[in-house]
Amino acid sequence: MNFQARLFASCGVRMLPQPWRLFSRAAEDMALQRIRKVLCVAEKNDAARGIADLLSNSRMRRREGFSKFNKIYEYDYQMFGQNVTMVMTSVSGHLLAHDFKLPFRRWHSCNPLALFDAEIEKYCPENYVDIKKTLEREVRQCQALVIWTDCDREGENIGFEIIHVCKAVKPNLQVFRARFSEITLHAVRTACENLTQPDQKTSDAVDVRQELDLRIGAAFTRFQTLRLRKIFPDILADQLISYGSCQFPTLGFVVERFKAIQAFVPEAFYKIKVTHDHDDGSVVFNWKRNRLFNHTACLVLYQMCMEDPVATVVEVASKPKSKWRPLPLDTVELEKLASRKLKINAKETMRIAEKLYTQGFISYPRTETNVFPKELNLSALVQQQTQDPSWGAFAQRILDQGGPTPRSGTKSDQAHPPIHPTKYTANLQASLTRADGNEQRLYEFIVRHFLACCSQDAKGQETTVEIDIANERFIAQGLMILARNYLEVYPYEKWSDKVIPLYQKGSRFQPTTVEMVDGETSPPLLLTEADLIALMEKHGIGTDATHAEHIETIKTRMYVGLTADQRFLPGHLGMGLVEGYDSMGYEMSKPDLRAELEADLKLICEGKKDKSAVLQQQVQKYKQVFIEAVARANKLDQALAQYFGEATEIAEQEEVYPAMPVSIRKCPQCNNDMVLKTKKNGGFYLSCTGYPACKTAAWFPDFVLDVARDESVCAVCKPHPVHRLKFKFKRGSVPPVMPLEFVGCIGGCDEMLTELLDLKYLHRSSQPASSASQQANHLQVSNSFNRASGENRHVRGTTNPAPGHLLSLSSTRAPRPAPPAAPDDGNNTVVCNCGNEALLLTVRKEGPNQGRQFYKCSASTCNFFLWADQQSEDRSNGAPRGPALPQPFAGRGPAGFQRPGGGRGPELFGSNSSDSGGGTVCKCDQPAVTRTVQKDGPNKGRQFHTCSKPREQQCGFFQWADENVAPGPSGDVSLNHFGTSGCSRGFGSKAKRPSSLSPGATAKKPRTCSICHQPGHTRKTCPQNH
Repeated sequence: MNFQARLFASCGVRMLPQPWRLFSRAAEDMALQRIRKVLCVAEKNDAARGIADLLSNSRMRRREGFSKFNKIYEYDYQMFGQNVTMVMTSVSGHLLAHDFKLPFRRWHSCNPLALFDAEIEKYCPENYVDIKKTLEREVRQCQALVIWTDCDREGENIGFEIIHVCKAVKPNLQVFRARFSEITLHAVRTACENLTQPDQKTSDAVDVRQELDLRIGAAFTRFQTLRLRKIFPDILADQLISYGSCQFPTLGFVVERFKAIQAFVPEAFYKIKVTHDHDDGSVVFNWKRNRLFNHTACLVLYQMCMEDPVATVVEVASKPKSKWRPLPLDTVELEKLASRKLKINAKETMRIAEKLYTQGFISYPRTETNVFPKELNLSALVQQQTQDPSWGAFAQRILDQGGPTPRSGTKSDQAHPPIHPTKYTANLQASLTRADGNEQRLYEFIVRHFLACCSQDAKGQETTVEIDIANERFIAQGLMILARNYLEVYPYEKWSDKVIPLYQKGSRFQPTTVEMVDGETSPPLLLTEADLIALMEKHGIGTDATHAEHIETIKTRMYVGLTADQRFLPGHLGMGLVEGYDSMGYEMSKPDLRAELEADLKLICEGKKDKSAVLQQQVQKYKQVFIEAVARANKLDQALAQYFGEATEIAEQEEVYPAMPVSIRKCPQCNNDMVLKTKKNGGFYLSCTGYPACKTAAWFPDFVLDVARDESVCAVCKPHPVHRLKFKFKRGSVPPVMPLEFVGCIGGCDEMLTELLDLKYLHRSSQPASSASQQANHLQVSNSFNRASGENRHVRGTTNPAPGHLLSLSSTRAPRPAPPAAPDDGNNTVVCNCGNEALLLTVRKEGPNQGRQFYKCSASTCNFFLWADQQSEDRSNGAPRGPALPQPFAGRGPAGFQRPGGGRGPELFGSNSSDSGGGTVCKCDQPAVTRTVQKDGPNKGRQFHTCSKPREQQCGFFQWADENVAPGPSGDVSLNHFGTSGCSRGFGSKAKRPSSLSPGATAKKPRTCSICHQPGHTRKTCPQNH
């Protein structure tokens, strides 16, 4: 026999059928020899204290951990064939929690549909970090870990959470599992002698349930809450409208019963009743037909009886009658009986039962078993109760009459015995508070139920008398109780004598009354908590451990309320939700969907189904239901409108649900994803998902009307992938060479776009060096990105097109000829400041402009205005409104962009041809437009330069065209357009620039117009007043 076998035999530890570790036997032997200190972790502090107290014979040493609620108990113990130091501590339920990764945790971060696929992580909540620190500190000094959590699914999962935390500190730690059902000396010593391995499959089932509950619950909760708060703002503005795959079927049972009562139509019935008085009372004979629903038929039979109302006894039978003692107590039965008999709700019942268990008074209260195992010494448990003054004599009688003989049920979870008392207590130190009083009452109920199980059935003799009147048969029954047995200790059930006189077969007597009575059928009653728990168990909703939680949830959400007699009544919100989903065709309030999942979880525990397969199947099933539920969301609105009044209209679904966050690039500071977001007051920005830890962001200017991710990826910028963005710019806000709809990279390679958008966040990051040819920016003609009308109105720009598609760059400084004016082919549509097609109208009012056409905003939201003939004039003057080929550009800075060849280009964004403003720029640093004075007066017909923006947005620039300075002889006007060598920044710069290029800019300031604030004219003759 090897060392391990000898060692285990000596200490009584049962050999396991498989190796504990995947290393050699010799290594195992050595590892066991090295164990000097063992960390033991229970699920609650009370359990840890109770177990340590028993194993140490009350000689444990207590010290503090990082958490003031979870103490540490040390004691010496014989384990693994040697003396070891046991360090017993505890967690407080689940140590780790499931949640979505950022940014999905925030409600407005994404469309709820994204939650079905969003990445999930397990983390330690802040209030449990101290417990985690205690485990990490203590395990460093230990060579083995023993898990003492509750032996059910949740306990197994908590055990693996503890293992995860401890092995992160000490990867080679040996791990064992103690299995027990009660905290008694015998149970915990047996557990120490029969250590096993934790059950990964059982833990996997909990992981699946937790993840599904998170995904399904979060998606539907956000969907319902975000939508219904907007639909019914006066009623549901602050309401959390939660959804859970267990709580919703639970609500469904309540609503179904209520609707059954509402739909019930009472029906009249009729029956014949016979009574016979005697010395000891009155006997009622019930009609063997019970009742008839036809009045005439019953009346005919009644009249026949009345013709000769003498009764003849045709049958007298007597037989033994038993009232069965109760079955052993499982969790569901405990919850139901406590609710019915003690009037303690299920949640409070389980809270008290948990406390009694950790104090060692009862066995583990979460069990599905109603069969006592043969190895359980019931006589010893009964013996403990013989000292009680109330039921001690009854317990002694059980022992005197042959010992306990409990009935056997049909259920067993193969983990825990039925609930029973493990230790006698005369006084639970009950104070005057109701909760403590309930502790005593619940303990007493469990004891009495256990003794009743171990006793005998109540015995009696039942007599049945059958009489005949005019060939109609009537029956009466009497009962004589012979032995009360279990009823003596179980006052929660009644069985009474029912005395009838002695009748002889063949005798005749005159009935005291023979009457025809009527009545009507009555509807079913509203559900009690016990009824609801029974339905949940029948249909597989939740487990015995979670029934109380689901019931409590639908109460706290105000989906249901309680009547005066403690029956469940659905509220308006609960009714509307169930009716809304039912009208969609999905019976989400029915138990089928959840019952399938519960069945799959059992199969995972048994190793018959794979964890990932069940998870994927269930996620897809609920995801499809969610998609179709959102598509039919108006059904939900209509159902709730019956209770809350008229629903508020919502124009677009996007107004309710935020866009799904898609990654644009990695954050240059923390490497998290950066995603597009919308500002509260309009506009867009790029935000790091690591916020608030990382505050990196790129705020796009207000002239960006729309922006979305393009599927193309930049080949230059790092780290990959950096997606290009599709921009829609406000008219007049970008250089003429740039189209209003443009696809560009914001990773730093596109310097024009970086300067235009002033992407400061890039200045803090280190961009990878690239060759000058890679840094060159190019525009590519594309007609694929169209406006809503389907016409190709503007050029689509892209940066860094594929090799072979680059437009060539000239190395000379010779001016490039101006692009030809685009023909008016219908593609040069005028667009207003909103980015929409402008509306062409004609002046009807009498005056100098009657009959003249003009453009305005079609939605009347941006005050855009443009004369049609002026637009034609601008187009003929070379304004780049049509789909002219944009010029390629390259470079690094605003003082002239560096070309691959090292020289400066001949121009930045214009040419030396006669453009709209003749090379003049306004105070906005934008090309000025040339217009003609239309108003009668001395300046009529005279041309002038002014700001190209709409009137209310103009900078006030004005210059007569015939007073303008001509461009230099080389035609290089680029330095006058968008900066000089003295400017520090390009398009995003706020540096001051000269308002005019006139040589007389430094002359004495002349009088200015009060409208446009320019010299040379007055308010009356202002060209902007034409």
